[in-house]
Amino acid sequence: MSFKELPASANASFPDSGSVASGRDNADAPSPIDIPPVLNSDAGHHSPLPADSTQLISSVLQLMGNLEQDKVLQAFVDQACAVTSSPYGALSILGSRGETSAFYIHGLSAAEYESLGDPPIGRGIIGAIPVNNGIISNDLHSDPRFTGYPPTHPEMVSFLGVPLRIHEQVYGRLYLCNRPGGYRQQDLAYVSALATLAAVAVENSRLYEVSRSRERWTRVSQQLTTILLEGTEEEDALQFIAKSVREVADADTALLVLPSVGDSWVCEIASGYAASDLIGVTFPPHGRARTVLAEGQGLIVDSLARATTMRVPELARFGAALYAPLLAGSHAIGVLLLLRLPEKPEFDPAVLEMAEQVATQAALALEIAGAKHAADIATLLDERAKIGEDLHDLAIQQLFATGMQLERIRAAFASGANLDSAHAESLMQDALASVDDSVKQIRAIVHNLREPDAAVDLVERLRREASLARRLLGFAPSFVLDIDGETLSSADPSREEILIEEVDQRLSHDISDDVVAVVRETLSNTARHAGASSAQVVVTINGMGTNGSIRVEVTDDGHGLDPAVTRRSGLDNLKSRARRHGGLCLIQPALPRGLKIIWEVPLS
Repeated sequence: MSFKELPASANASFPDSGSVASGRDNADAPSPIDIPPVLNSDAGHHSPLPADSTQLISSVLQLMGNLEQDKVLQAFVDQACAVTSSPYGALSILGSRGETSAFYIHGLSAAEYESLGDPPIGRGIIGAIPVNNGIISNDLHSDPRFTGYPPTHPEMVSFLGVPLRIHEQVYGRLYLCNRPGGYRQQDLAYVSALATLAAVAVENSRLYEVSRSRERWTRVSQQLTTILLEGTEEEDALQFIAKSVREVADADTALLVLPSVGDSWVCEIASGYAASDLIGVTFPPHGRARTVLAEGQGLIVDSLARATTMRVPELARFGAALYAPLLAGSHAIGVLLLLRLPEKPEFDPAVLEMAEQVATQAALALEIAGAKHAADIATLLDERAKIGEDLHDLAIQQLFATGMQLERIRAAFASGANLDSAHAESLMQDALASVDDSVKQIRAIVHNLREPDAAVDLVERLRREASLARRLLGFAPSFVLDIDGETLSSADPSREEILIEEVDQRLSHDISDDVVAVVRETLSNTARHAGASSAQVVVTINGMGTNGSIRVEVTDDGHGLDPAVTRRSGLDNLKSRARRHGGLCLIQPALPRGLKIIWEVPLS
């Protein structure tokens, strides 16, 4: 959380901006009081605490009772002010370059804090806080290291500062101001003790957050593998990767850089901020993305906006970046690029590790899905060859023989030869029987091509689709079937069986298959893109034959179509199926929110 994002209830103080001079003459100022640490686990010094440690114990409970890092750090500032009776305090968290990456404050109203502008940059007396020690100065304006503060800043007199160390590294600097009567060694003992405990609490919160993050990454990984192995189109799977990884990594933008024409690599998929501007951007041979591709190892960049070399100018608007290769075996098939806006913190190494794992799994799942698709194509070609052989050896040969038989009869009549009527009738009966046999053989071949589900009635197939969609949606979609104004669910059991049979009698196998495919595609689209909490499928059948029609309506309460996504192969397939039967497919917004898809075709 950056200092501009602090809640309105937060309080703030920083006595040394490092950039605004106080305008006072400090030439004859006395030296500040530097006090050795009273309680510092790194240095190994343990001085006894003051006798009255009730408030310190209360502060310890406040610190250790939180597992959220922001709350731990804010509690550290608040409790440090409480145990030392300091009206003002601030904690500056340091970034990888020593800059202030987050700021926690106590003692100022939100309006007062906003008037101060940028947080301190760690110079002057703030920068003088020792790595293994604390510092006290009870006369700031006489301290040569004090360089002033913004004009709207409250008047500051006394100062106490300590480092917040985690794993022997300075994670942040705490400083307190204006304790009545000035700061004492006892105050430094309290604050040093709190700093040690705060470091433990921060580390606990970080481990807790890593654990929760791993759970989210694992869930994304499982969902990704499932949708790929279920036969989801590759483009939809890539969109899911970009969107879900962006969300779980708390990134503003996610890109997938994939191979294009020749040796070029291009951003094919983008999700989040400025996504439409980045699709189609080419990544040069010697840039970071191509380096990650070549080395097969991920990379974290603290800020693209501050980078001295920028080979992709479109990325200069972003701050922190994370590159993770999509590795399938020993070769990379793409790069996952996560981006944050400049004011956001850089990515944690733990996030890179999890992103690399998910990217690798995604690459392997894509390869498996591609291999499965290739195997399906090979199977389809084999089936077509077998169909051709069956048609040739069985139906076509028999039809050819029948044709020759009919040709002999025609030639006999044409030549004027005397042909016994009984014999002629017998020959015609044999020919008709042969045609009937050919028709039966063709029907048997066609029947063998049908899906196993084709033997199941349409209502049961539609109920299965609704049940299967529940796992992807996270909820059960409602299903309603209406036949000539009579709802299936409201009918008694005996009447329900009659209506189910009536459905199969009115619909051809071809239309039934398309209805199942439409329901499957729309529910799958809702699960992948809509972010919905409910969905309803309504199938309405009216009339029969040339005067009849079937209408499928699927409605959800999601966020509707994303205008940035221009390629919608699934919806195009729905329209194609409708045109094939002389029907229509409409896509329109639902009220009060969401999307409605209407698919309607005649029954003949």
